Amino acid sequence: MSGKLYGVGLGPGDPSLMTVRAVEVIAEADVIAYHSARHGRSIARSIAARHIRADHIEERLVYPVTTETTDHPGGYKGAIEEFYAEASARLAEHLDAGRTVAVLAEGDPLFYGSYMHMHKRLADRYDTEVIPGVTSVSAAAARLGTPLVEGEEVLTILPGTLPEEELTARLAATDVAVVMKLGRTFTKVRGAFESSGRLGEARYVERATMAGERVGELADVDPESVPYFSVAVLPSQVDAERPEARERGEVVVVGTGPAGPLWLTPETRGALAAADDLVGYTTYLDRVPSRPGQERHGSDNRVESERAEFALDLARRGRRVAVVSGGDPGVFAMATAVLEVASQKEYADIPVRVLPGVTAANAAAARAGAPLGHDYATLSLSDRLKPWEVIAERLRAAASADLVLALYNPGSRSRTWQVGKARELLLEHRSPDTPVVVARDVGGSGERVRIVRLADLDPAQVDMRTILLVGSSQTQAVRRGDGEEIVWTPRRYPEA
Repeated sequence: MSGKLYGVGLGPGDPSLMTVRAVEVIAEADVIAYHSARHGRSIARSIAARHIRADHIEERLVYPVTTETTDHPGGYKGAIEEFYAEASARLAEHLDAGRTVAVLAEGDPLFYGSYMHMHKRLADRYDTEVIPGVTSVSAAAARLGTPLVEGEEVLTILPGTLPEEELTARLAATDVAVVMKLGRTFTKVRGAFESSGRLGEARYVERATMAGERVGELADVDPESVPYFSVAVLPSQVDAERPEARERGEVVVVGTGPAGPLWLTPETRGALAAADDLVGYTTYLDRVPSRPGQERHGSDNRVESERAEFALDLARRGRRVAVVSGGDPGVFAMATAVLEVASQKEYADIPVRVLPGVTAANAAAARAGAPLGHDYATLSLSDRLKPWEVIAERLRAAASADLVLALYNPGSRSRTWQVGKARELLLEHRSPDTPVVVARDVGGSGERVRIVRLADLDPAQVDMRTILLVGSSQTQAVRRGDGEEIVWTPRRYPEA
């Protein structure tokens, strides 16, 4: 009869933080296994030392390589894979002999722990139980004495071994974060916190609950002093104090994409999280999660210049302001209005940044297939800010150039004839069978994407939340085997 395998979580380092169940399992086990470096010392064994008896069989699983190089033909990965295979085979011999094996693991066995490699190789063959343990994340938060995550905040746990650009993006996009596996990665991790604008909020915890524990501000830590057993913590921001006054604030114009949170970029999420004030059309502001300490200033969709001036005035008083725009802020949206006002003399010293977003055209095209696969033109059919004669001239020029067209603002309650007139103009240059993507509320609850012939385009089915993608002479509409109709424009012209 086979023995039983236990993965025993020992907690973050203080032996008194071991669970009662962990102590019981160690007492009942025949074999105590633990990982160690080649120097022979094992942190896991030192935590459980008082519970290990002289009659326990000890299996020391010695890593072939830790921080040094290796001459293994498979490199570091090959050496470690071979080690785990050999180590699990050694444990399997004990289990086959009917012995109970307890594999000790710092923290929690299945949380960035070495035990999981034994578990994946043995749990399908032997009776197995995992004893959870207090993680270093929980220990670090306890030592900081501040809430780690609260309410609807999102906690992100990251390994410091990720590329710096990836760390930066994830730190910018989350509410709360813990970065583990520091040591040699510390300089890169610190750089990611700084690049994401979160360094001032970040804390540092070293050897939580262990001898040599250290707690401080991440920005103040000497990189040369950082061991592997340390974490960087971005704690809860619910009660964090936002600076009331700065010498100079800034305005960031952000694009939220065509709908809700799924369309936000990490950079945009970071800018929204860091802002003291959110300014925008109320419909777009409603897409942004509420955060404690932020002020929201909603307004009607037709007061863009006033909204831009208001945002710049806030920034002049030292506030960090995010102007929220739908889609991409530079495509028929708020970036132009903000920059126009920011070019005035009284606002010339206020920093202004524009962050891109997924455009309505890109979103609609992706839903339909790839209608924008070749050259295309983007036009607005709204004649509120330019005469219809200009719109008609540009439609004819783009159509005669055989460009795919992305038509924004095609209609509204007060603008009902523009789509019909545009169809007439386009039919002068395009076949009646030209595919047209009619996409409404892409990404939203009322999403509807249809493909119609240009001749059949019905103005009554087009409103302000609709975008039209009109194909070129090369655009194809194909019904695939599953019945789905897709539209795509080839990248090569027949003459090429």
